[in-house]
Amino acid sequence: MADRLKGKVALVSGGAGGCGAAAVRLFAAEGAAVGIVDRDRARGEALAAELVAAGLRAVFVAADVAVKAEVEAAVSAVAAALGPITVLFNHAGTIVIKPFLETEEADWDFLFDVNVKSMYLMTRAVLPQMIAAGGGSVVCTSSISAVYATPMEVLYDATKGACHMFARAIAVEFRDRGIRCNAVCPGFIDTPHGRREVKELVALGVDASEAAIVAQQGRMGQPEDIARAALYLASDDSEFVNGAQLFVDGGFSAI
Repeated sequence: MADRLKGKVALVSGGAGGCGAAAVRLFAAEGAAVGIVDRDRARGEALAAELVAAGLRAVFVAADVAVKAEVEAAVSAVAAALGPITVLFNHAGTIVIKPFLETEEADWDFLFDVNVKSMYLMTRAVLPQMIAAGGGSVVCTSSISAVYATPMEVLYDATKGACHMFARAIAVEFRDRGIRCNAVCPGFIDTPHGRREVKELVALGVDASEAAIVAQQGRMGQPEDIARAALYLASDDSEFVNGAQLFVDGGFSAI
């Protein structure tokens, strides 16, 4: 067991599955006490139980991360169980894939609530604890879609552009209070989210075939690829990295 997060309390939103769960496992293995916040109670409780059985510190709290009262209650519950939160991984998110002229106002509101408002609510709830503790690290999951547009993903691209700038602005405002904030930007990742994205894009005529993804980024990314990047940004290894966007995409963004 390594100790790059030894003594830290981390909260991972959207931590019950996919890249979020990979980050939860890695953060715990690296010495953090980890709070898992997700709507999926069954998977979240199972993950927390798995970690506790392995002798690690973890707690699960069910919450809709787009609802202020639920976020504030979840943050309070994690802090009460584990201590002041000094690492926040804003990972919760989803996707809407539709031709733009078929999108509805409800699609826009839903996606911005889950992908952007959740980061605002989580960060707003956690920052006072970090400031009182003398500092902390916030990691936000953005995407290659923040800067590389894809047909049928106008709403998703717009939310991830907002995530990008949210991380930069938090970094600037809170740097002198010991807070760092960075974004991790995945390419196509082999998770239920990533596989659904590929399937729906292909169904709408966008070339997101296996051959196209291999040409763009070499292979499908794995959840552990994102977890390791998030660990770096969360840990003191990146103490002079602030307001950055770390692309984890096998070179997609370099082509």
